[in-house]
Amino acid sequence: MQIVLPSELEQLIQRQLASGKYQSALDVITAGIHLLDQQDDIYQGRLPELQQDAQIGWEAAQRGELVEGPTAMAQIQENLRSRHASAK
Repeated sequence: MQIVLPSELEQLIQRQLASGKYQSALDVITAGIHLLDQQDDIYQGRLPELQQDAQIGWEAAQRGELVEGPTAMAQIQENLRSRHASAK
């Protein structure tokens, strides 16, 4: 199989090679394909959970239980700060 890559992908491969982490362009491409495969496995494993979360969100929206974006982000950030503080 022969593949022609866009120049930006060729540059990415060259940067990876220059880092010394990979010995060849094939190694870089193989690593990328393995990551894609792992990502797909993770997604497939989480698909039922994601679908359930989406259903919960949809039902909450139907009941009018919505939170504006900035408010939701502030709540998420506060939860993260609290978790981080309690983990110390």
